[in-house]
Amino acid sequence: MPHRLASLTVRCALVLLILVALEGCRSVPRPAPEPAGPPLRFLLTFDDGPSIASKRNPTEQVLRTLGSNPVQPGIKAIFFVQTRASKGGGTPQGRELIRRGLAQGQVLGFHTASPGHSNHLGMESGVLRSSLQLGLADHAELGSQPRLVRPPMWAYDDRTLSVYAEFGLRALLTDVTANDGKLIPPYGSPRRRQHMDYQMDLLRPRVLAGELPLVQGVIPVVVTFHDPNPFTAEHLAEYLQILVKSARQQGLRVSEQPFYGQGDDIEAVALARTVAVGQPVQRIPGFWHSLLRMKP
Repeated sequence: MPHRLASLTVRCALVLLILVALEGCRSVPRPAPEPAGPPLRFLLTFDDGPSIASKRNPTEQVLRTLGSNPVQPGIKAIFFVQTRASKGGGTPQGRELIRRGLAQGQVLGFHTASPGHSNHLGMESGVLRSSLQLGLADHAELGSQPRLVRPPMWAYDDRTLSVYAEFGLRALLTDVTANDGKLIPPYGSPRRRQHMDYQMDLLRPRVLAGELPLVQGVIPVVVTFHDPNPFTAEHLAEYLQILVKSARQQGLRVSEQPFYGQGDDIEAVALARTVAVGQPVQRIPGFWHSLLRMKP
């Protein structure tokens, strides 16, 4: 019995030493690489809104956080809205919330003008034209004349780009996505930090290879969230911090003002990042990569 007890004590001591060693390894942060390339600036975009939730409305929370947060108060973003969503922009509450965002200096982009999240790639050209006409009429009524469109589900081709161009619209995709466009609960993202680190790891070689254009002395990095997602709304301030930290940890240079804000012509900056007819179809990192070419 004493021998067994002694053996157990030794084992426990070894396990404790290993745990201490591992904790020590975790507590020593890896030095970030020396910053390289031109400075980045994050251009935030939000899809699928507005939300019309009566309690703790996510779109309202997003607007508040953009206005006041620890990273950079007064951030401006592009909201790709669904003007006829039966549980969003197609309701009086939704329209009022869209107007509130415009009054705060946020920019509106076109997303859908149908009761649901319709895939433009699956629409015949005549149907798509009718949808765009309806949606642009909605925007005009709201006080907006958008020049940007975000193809639902990232699904587009040269045909849809050409139809957009007939209405003065150009398609903006994304460089980084929070992967938060979930259709059903739970909406949480327990691995959000690892996910952003992975996205920045994919972004770094593109930046260093000069694949992203320089606009007004910085590289605009398009980031996509979904404002109806309650988890995103609750954690947006944290997401802002994660974006900046992940980029720096990858050795990417970040602008002194990491986000676009008051006085910036965000729409003009975004137009420099749109896709054109004849370019290879871009693949979106994450879940939507596999759905990019799907038709309903």
